[in-house]
Formats: sequence, structure tokens, C-alpha cells
Amino acid sequence: MKTAVCYENGQVFQHFGHTEQFKMYTIEDGKVISSEIVSTGGTGHEALAGFLKERGVSSLICGGIGGGAVAALTEAGLTIYAGNSGDADKAAEALASGNLKPNAAANCSHHDHEHGTEHNPPVFHHIG
Repeated sequence: MKTAVCYENGQVFQHFGHTEQFKMYTIEDGKVISSEIVSTGGTGHEALAGFLKERGVSSLICGGIGGGAVAALTEAGLTIYAGNSGDADKAAEALASGNLKPNAAANCSHHDHEHGTEHNPPVFHHIG
């Protein structure tokens, strides 16, 4: 299984839509067997779902995440573990050992709203 963690300076980054790096972990037999840091290349918000899916990611560990991103990730088939903070490696280890429970609740309320407002939701751009 391949999981991605919103990543910044060793920690779970707290705003999914502004993630500049993911730390991607390969998990087998209840253990993390490898990891790599991958730059998003400026991709943001809902486009990140396609970015992760193209790289074979099946789950995401993140801090804050908005409803549009939850919808895009769910449509892309990813399991979401939202509302996490702290050390990224420890979060991945918790997932590997079965001690992290899925949580796809949108919990990000500090959007800049440059991509839309609650009255004008963001437009999804499907990739592939």
C-alpha cells in the first residue's frame, strides 16, 4: 500500500490545498518499508487528487482539508485520514500498525476563498 502525508519540515502539514510536498510511504505487512519526499510542483487544491492517484497512492494522512478536496480525493478512490498533526513518520507508522482510523470529515475553515466561496464552490478539473 502507498500512503501520502501532507509534509513540511518533518511534520504533518495542516492545509491540504497548499501542500508543497508529500512524504510518500510504502507500507507492507504492518510496517513502513520505504519513503520519499515528492514535490507537488505547484499543483494545488482538487488537482492534488489526480497528482496522488497518478503516483499509485491509496490513502492520505493530512491535517486540515476542505470539502472540495475531500470530494475529489474520495472520487479518486483514496482513503482519507484527516485531522492529524505532529511527526509525519509517526503518523505513517500509526497507519501501518492499524492505529489510525479513517476520517474524511472536512475540517478546514480558514480558506482564502480565492478559488470560490461557500456560495460559489470551486470548479473541479478532472485529470485523465
